[in-house]
Amino acid sequence: MPTLQTTTVRCSFCAKDEKDIAQIIAGPGIYICNECVQLCNEILAGSAPDHAPAELPELPYWQSMSDEQMLDLLPKIAGVADQVETGLGTWVTRLRDRGVTWSRIGTALGMTRQSAWGRFSGEE
Repeated sequence: MPTLQTTTVRCSFCAKDEKDIAQIIAGPGIYICNECVQLCNEILAGSAPDHAPAELPELPYWQSMSDEQMLDLLPKIAGVADQVETGLGTWVTRLRDRGVTWSRIGTALGMTRQSAWGRFSGEE
């Protein structure tokens, strides 16, 4: 499993590469860029009681995208998924370092202990 230091950090919301944005904020297994924070602030400001609710795009928004736009976005989405998986693996490793059992980890993730072990132990 790659570490975050060897992978490109991407915004978990827009999938932009860290090289293409001014700032990125890290959370537990996710990242958000300054552009998405600004958009969120605008959406929240628009939902104040004295404003009419903003018209939000219907999800999934891929209905308005061309095949090429979707194909261009696909590796970015895969990068975000890898980034989240790496972060999740780090959390599991820290729990194991604390002596938390695979059973408890599996229960927390909604899977069996065997599935948790198989996904995160690094053993085959």
